[in-house]
Amino acid sequence: MKISKIHLSSAGCSVDLGDGSERGPYVSQEYILNKLNRPHRAISLMYCYYPLDETWPKRAQDAYLDRDVKFAWDYPYDNYFPYLGGLNGRTDDEPFTCMRDIRRHGQEVILTLTCDPNIGDEHIIAIAKDLRPFGRIMLRMNHECTGSWFSFNKRATYQQIADFFVRFKKIMSEYAPNVKMILCAGAVMSKDKMELEMEKEFHEAGDVADIWSIDRYIGLNWGWPFEVAEKDNHQHKLEDTTLNYECTKLSYKRYCEIYGVKKPFVMSEINADGDVTGPFKQADIMKDFYMMLKNDPEKWANGVTLYQFRDDGRLGLEFTDPNNPDVGIEWPLMDTYREIIHDPFFAPPIEVTGDCEAGKLAMRWGSSEDSDGIAIELDMEKNPVFAEVNFPDEIADANLMLEINGYWFHKAAGTKFVDLMPAFYKKQLAGPCKINLNIFAPPASGENDPSQGDDWAENYYYELRALPEIRLRFEPVC
Repeated sequence: MKISKIHLSSAGCSVDLGDGSERGPYVSQEYILNKLNRPHRAISLMYCYYPLDETWPKRAQDAYLDRDVKFAWDYPYDNYFPYLGGLNGRTDDEPFTCMRDIRRHGQEVILTLTCDPNIGDEHIIAIAKDLRPFGRIMLRMNHECTGSWFSFNKRATYQQIADFFVRFKKIMSEYAPNVKMILCAGAVMSKDKMELEMEKEFHEAGDVADIWSIDRYIGLNWGWPFEVAEKDNHQHKLEDTTLNYECTKLSYKRYCEIYGVKKPFVMSEINADGDVTGPFKQADIMKDFYMMLKNDPEKWANGVTLYQFRDDGRLGLEFTDPNNPDVGIEWPLMDTYREIIHDPFFAPPIEVTGDCEAGKLAMRWGSSEDSDGIAIELDMEKNPVFAEVNFPDEIADANLMLEINGYWFHKAAGTKFVDLMPAFYKKQLAGPCKINLNIFAPPASGENDPSQGDDWAENYYYELRALPEIRLRFEPVC
């Protein structure tokens, strides 16, 4: 077999996915991978940290069962799941269990954290130490901070919130420099006014941020779950898709104009709420938006996050089954989204960089946009009937991501067999060809290893001690 070295790099525009929020629980990455057939660049998680409150760390809706609530954020602190790390916290529960799951599956973590701006530096240092082992993680601190609905906006002025972001960033740079911080602040709301909200207050925050972002839904029922969107009520909207796209792009251009530099820019939450559009129009709108990104020659966006995988309302690829919250019901957007993310523009390219030296099967996992793996060239007579990979005992402990024919598989540590045939069901080979089985090795624990050298927080290394055994058959056994 011919063995090559390969490199995984960034897509024309990376696709990220929200998984879990106040509107629905986390769904395992194994399930999502089997639904969508490829990993994302990153998975966005949403948590809150209000450790100075008396009822912490209970989730708000559980801590205030008797409270008369008429709005999703009508609690003393935000109704996200609690971040259970931090000062005097622990890392054997959420969000860390989810973060390990995400990284084992060849993806990075975007941690959205709403946080009491009155906490001391000791809390921030503790959070930095929590996050240090998780590679090239992105931290979105106090998002939508020019709004008024989150609890942190009710506890501090806009200037204080901006200053808190700057303080958080400085401490993070010292204790966890591998963490990149996302500022989700002002946006251009109209083509007639090329200014961001709160430009003055958030000027320094935008300067120190690693990544700029905005949240902007094309359609949204923000009255959910207390109000059903109807034509005669008002807690919902539907925006023109082109207007949404143009204002988002103008927001990026305004950031560049203010600071005189270019930084990565992402859309951290976007969807067209099915509560407003219904299922079919929702899929059409989102397809139009992603195609605008693909066809725009300026290529200004680094990534876009669809909110979210499974939702208790109609903002997901799946609707939570009201009979069983562990079950999701697909919406038409699922098929549309699967088609979008398999478009080469949104898929991370894999490039052959040279031949492997005999006996040297070293791999490096930097991130889903910067990793080195190996490729095994396979001779295919035609579309296979059986395509299997078996892992001998020497490499049974390996945690691997496998890609073949545009389809991705996960091999967990301890797993000895992967059936590759799903890659050839819908996308069948037309005839004889050579095709690569591409292999990458993200960390089996989900965390980087401090013993691996000075760059341990940025890179994880693994060497295969043997090759997997590949069984290909092109006719049925009987």
